[in-house]
Amino acid sequence: MFSWAASLVSLQLPIVYCWAFSCYKTESSPGFSLPGDYLLAGLFALHADCLQVRHRPQVTRCDRPGSFNGHGYHLFQAMRFSIEEINNSTALLPNISLGYELYDVCSESANVYATLRVLAQQGTDHIEMQRDLHNYSSKVVALIGPDNTDHAVTTAALLGPFLMPLISYEASSVMLSEKRQFPSFLRTIPSDKYQVEVMVLLLRSFGWVWISLIGSYGDYGQLGVQMLEELATPQGICIAFKDIVPFSAQADDLRMQQMMRHLAQARTTVIVVFSNRHLAGVFFRSVVLANLTGKVWIASEDWAISTYITNVPGIQGIGTVLGVAIRQRLVPGLKEFEESYVRALKGGPRSCPEGSWCSTNQLCRECHAFTTQSMPMLGAFSMSAAYNVYQAVYAVAHGLHQLLGCTSETCARGPVYPWQLLQQIYKVNFLLHKDTVAFDDSGDPLGDYNIIAWDWNGPEWTFQVIGSASLSPIQLDINKTKIQWHGKNNQAPTSVCTSDCLEGHHRVVVGSHHCCFECMPCEAGTFLNKSDLHICQPCGKEEWAPEGSTTCFSRTVVFLAWQDPISLALLTANTLLLLLLFGTTGLFARHLHTPVVRSAGGRLCFLMLGSLAAGSCSFYGFFGEPTVPTCLLRQPLFSLGFAVFLSCLTIPSFQLVIIFKFSTKVPTFYHTWAQNHGAGLFVIVSSTVHLLICLMWLAMWTPLPTKEYQLFPHLVILECTEVNSVGFLLAFTHNILLSISTFACSYLGKELPENYNEAKCVTFSLLLNFVSWIAFFTMTSIYQGSYLPAVYVMAGLTTLSGGFIGYFLPKCYVILCRPDLNNTEHFQASILDYTRRSGST
Repeated sequence: MFSWAASLVSLQLPIVYCWAFSCYKTESSPGFSLPGDYLLAGLFALHADCLQVRHRPQVTRCDRPGSFNGHGYHLFQAMRFSIEEINNSTALLPNISLGYELYDVCSESANVYATLRVLAQQGTDHIEMQRDLHNYSSKVVALIGPDNTDHAVTTAALLGPFLMPLISYEASSVMLSEKRQFPSFLRTIPSDKYQVEVMVLLLRSFGWVWISLIGSYGDYGQLGVQMLEELATPQGICIAFKDIVPFSAQADDLRMQQMMRHLAQARTTVIVVFSNRHLAGVFFRSVVLANLTGKVWIASEDWAISTYITNVPGIQGIGTVLGVAIRQRLVPGLKEFEESYVRALKGGPRSCPEGSWCSTNQLCRECHAFTTQSMPMLGAFSMSAAYNVYQAVYAVAHGLHQLLGCTSETCARGPVYPWQLLQQIYKVNFLLHKDTVAFDDSGDPLGDYNIIAWDWNGPEWTFQVIGSASLSPIQLDINKTKIQWHGKNNQAPTSVCTSDCLEGHHRVVVGSHHCCFECMPCEAGTFLNKSDLHICQPCGKEEWAPEGSTTCFSRTVVFLAWQDPISLALLTANTLLLLLLFGTTGLFARHLHTPVVRSAGGRLCFLMLGSLAAGSCSFYGFFGEPTVPTCLLRQPLFSLGFAVFLSCLTIPSFQLVIIFKFSTKVPTFYHTWAQNHGAGLFVIVSSTVHLLICLMWLAMWTPLPTKEYQLFPHLVILECTEVNSVGFLLAFTHNILLSISTFACSYLGKELPENYNEAKCVTFSLLLNFVSWIAFFTMTSIYQGSYLPAVYVMAGLTTLSGGFIGYFLPKCYVILCRPDLNNTEHFQASILDYTRRSGST
């Protein structure tokens, strides 16, 4: 607080200077002051700022030829009208009269000068330094204004230490809501925080994500641009180009020409202009000179419906203008009040009364020349701002009404300190022409916005309300059919860096802007979630997706079904083989003691046929959904059955070789083999070895049902895990060794009597065995799928069929079709013939 006091000491010199240069023969216009029990101050820009270089500090004289500001004039009259209306009211401040001191603040120096005049103590023209500013009593109790953020920041900073209520009608910058810095500031215009949020919603509602952003020099434009960029970027909106219109810019200067070139190069269809009216006018004169047309311009509320901008020559050709504007309200009776003021204002300005003096900026020479026909037209923009002034004056009056403890007939009189009134203004909540007037903790009103579109009907300009925006919560409602677009067929233009990708294509950002990207299809097995267009997300384990998909599909679980045509063919062939095996068993049982059966192995044939039948039965486990029992039994059972068959097949060939070739040459070996039942022992040992291999297979490499996800993206293969396992390869190797030994014994007996010669039959059987398994391993190396069990069944069925056809079918033929060959005489003749040939050799 003491730092503020020290600052104010230094400010007394400019006050003295201002008074000194204006007290000689100062003039004023009627209507700038009104005596009353309590005074309110008002700061209004009745004239435009004087943009010229100064060589010494001085207060700008606002009343200059050609600088009259009609908009500020209407706000000036709105405050006068409000106070007169309150003074004539019997319900509000019934026995209290309000007065006012109004100032023309066309520049920062004039604004500071007027603020210091407001702070002057009652009955004096100076500010007295006090240790406790809470009891400071100035000539006014509250201040209405000023008109823009830059001026409001200065005024709020000066009034803050005194806690004098300052209610602005047009300063919307969000920085003024900071109560630690500006404790006495309130306003009747919504904060730019809400305006920016509405702008972003407006851009998003049309899908405009590639924009340019232009601001004006000063707190209003620069803070607005900063907030808009901070809020728009997380919403997916990219700022292709951003710039600030300088304070001293001219339409045709080099700086503005460069800005126009950059705007054209940015290739954005939509340009947001967050600017005050004055610099927006400079900007659009540059736009017209650069012939920058065919754009969509988004206007901030300060210029959205301002005739100062619409009067720029050639502006009707720039494109479509949409904007955010304060909701339109009327001040009933204001137009008639202005007309009565013009009729009452006769003659020229008057001199300052003797014994007092008037401010140098309480003068409006143009006002004295007005007639009811030539007075400034009260347009929608000025009426809306005038209503803000109207609300501000009534807010002070209601706060004063509460502070003075007014009843319906009288109010208590007494000193009013600014901080006391400030507390009461924060508490006001009343209806003004069906609108609620109240302030939140930041001193901001509970207002809302209109969304407007410019409408050119020939040379005449109007605007149309196309929607509205409520502030708590922020919601946007637009009737897009009301907009007349500048493009062909009245279609809403697009403003994107890159068009949207096709479905299932994700965005790969190119450059520094996320709005500029390339489109790449999502890989198979991934999909594009619409919540994140940059990342393709993987599907679940039980799902799949083709390339460029937006969703995942459930995988189909497949296995070799019973009803599959291939399955039916294999099952038929296997069943036929089983029937042949059972038939052959019966046939051999009936002719067990015949030479053909005895030469084939006798009772050993039943073990061979049984092993083939066991192998054949194992094939039924390859069909249908794999289960633990079928996985455990199907391959090991086949492998064991075929191993027993090969072991048995080796014995007849081996015994015949011993009988015909080694019985006489190596009689000891023959007798040992015969006496110790070598045939049976070999079958038992060989079968036991293979059984142990199968048990080890089941224990160490246990075949279990499993789901295979890697082979096909859209299928889940339900299979057993035994294919090509180590246990399978060990069992297969053992069978190969048995096959080789069988072939070797058969080959050694190729010269035996024809009835005992098994070489051709065994060779045929083993040839089918080798070919079928070579085909199987070749197929498994190139194919992995639900038909792989069918390939295994086909290989196994070929092997078993080869064994049956090569070994048993010729003997069945002899028994059934050539009984003349199935007798002892025929076999003895064959042996004699073999003996005769062996002897001659």
